[in-house]
Amino acid sequence: MRRIFPRIVYNPVTLIGAGIATVSFGLIVFLFILDLFSGESRPYLGIITFIILPVFLIMGLLLIAYGIIRERKRIKRGLVRSGKFLVIDLNDVKQRRMLATFTLGTLFLLIFSAFGSYKAFEYSESDEFCGSICHEVMEPEYSAYLSSPHSRVGCVGCHIGSGANWFVKSKISGAYQVYSVLFNKYSKPIPTPVRELRPAEGTCEQCHSPEHFFSEIKFKSNYYLYDEANTKSSISMLLKIGGGNTELGRAEGIHWHMNIANKMEYIHTDELRDTVPWVKLTNDKGEEIIYKSTEVSFNENDYPKENLRTMDCIDCHNRPSHIFNPSDKSVNLSMALKRIDESLPYVKSVSVEALEKYYTTKESGLNKIRIFVDEFYKYNYPEIYSSKKNIIDNSIKEIQKIYSRNYFPKMNVSWRAFPNHISHLYDTGCFRCHDNKHVSDDGQVIRKDCNLCHTIIAQVTPDGEEHLSLKGLDFIHPVEIEEPLLEQVCVDCHARESKTKHEQILQQISHSD
Repeated sequence: MRRIFPRIVYNPVTLIGAGIATVSFGLIVFLFILDLFSGESRPYLGIITFIILPVFLIMGLLLIAYGIIRERKRIKRGLVRSGKFLVIDLNDVKQRRMLATFTLGTLFLLIFSAFGSYKAFEYSESDEFCGSICHEVMEPEYSAYLSSPHSRVGCVGCHIGSGANWFVKSKISGAYQVYSVLFNKYSKPIPTPVRELRPAEGTCEQCHSPEHFFSEIKFKSNYYLYDEANTKSSISMLLKIGGGNTELGRAEGIHWHMNIANKMEYIHTDELRDTVPWVKLTNDKGEEIIYKSTEVSFNENDYPKENLRTMDCIDCHNRPSHIFNPSDKSVNLSMALKRIDESLPYVKSVSVEALEKYYTTKESGLNKIRIFVDEFYKYNYPEIYSSKKNIIDNSIKEIQKIYSRNYFPKMNVSWRAFPNHISHLYDTGCFRCHDNKHVSDDGQVIRKDCNLCHTIIAQVTPDGEEHLSLKGLDFIHPVEIEEPLLEQVCVDCHARESKTKHEQILQQISHSD
């Protein structure tokens, strides 16, 4: 039989390489056409089409070259292959049937393989794939994601998105993550991917447009004190969402930082961007104002260049889809919704303390929460325990639900593990810059002024008195504090020391009995 190519091509290594290269090229063409007509961006499909399969194509081509070189050397040494190719005689009925069966089987196999590959690509882009494959590692993030405002936004939309550069970056990062999971090298908790996430203009701003943010929104919060009566208070305020475009409305309020006429830059000194000693504002006239912290020692001429950031959505909304709520906030909400009965003495304090205790496993935590709350009322309030046992049991179930959503002992995950820069009650948040301690050379200060971001229009104080004013009220702290309010930072009590406070309250109850 006449050979189409030179003899050196007909060797096992070259033929295997040709097979790999041919299949890889065919799949690349197939997936490229599929992606072209799909009508939507499919990040994982693009990664496989333009990154993974070309690697196999190159490997096949290298095998072809290696086989040819190797065969040439064999021929020079006098080693000649005596094998012959299979001769197919279509006049032979058996061979004709065998060829037809093989051809049809191969065709069906290719079709079903292509279909199966496509379904595998679809699954690899699903939220279930991202959250469930590495169940123990990703369980906290996946659970928080399912309860978040962005639960309908696919994981790949923010963590990968479109564009070849971010395909490569995310896969390099992902390769190390796979290695970490396989060899148990991952951190507990998994750190927030501060550097690996795409800029906000490639994710958040595909749906949200800061230049169209205007006006104010009303926000009301009910909260309960840690006393025996679970004294209820409430506060209503107008949040100055602001931002906007000066041509369409006033540019002010919270999203003024994101107004397209302003450019806000800052330098942070820690990985979590909690410490911000240097801020620069460039206004629409090109004028620059630099604010420096009077409390943090910092040399602006000597810092890692990656620590200089232009402010975007993620600098405040740093946990938009993976939110672990503080125990205090969660219990307040459940009490306001009557899921935890506020008539039970000290139920606010008991609930928070039960949630904040350390447990080795989630199963142990759920069990010990039930025992802790049950025994508290059994020994301290026996009459209430016997008359309101069903109410206590229902409250315990709600506390356990809060724990299941926000605490994951195996991964060392709770709301304390991740700072949430939105607001300033449970984390430093706004006060990273708005602390009255960032001052420019000409004496301008980044103000710590409540009215910059919100106007309190109503507050019910613990004594039951309701204060109302559309012009704005000064916040009345529900309990007496030693220092003036504006000289303190909320997080010092509401997060860092809150656990100790709850323990002291419950210890006093136990000792008095």
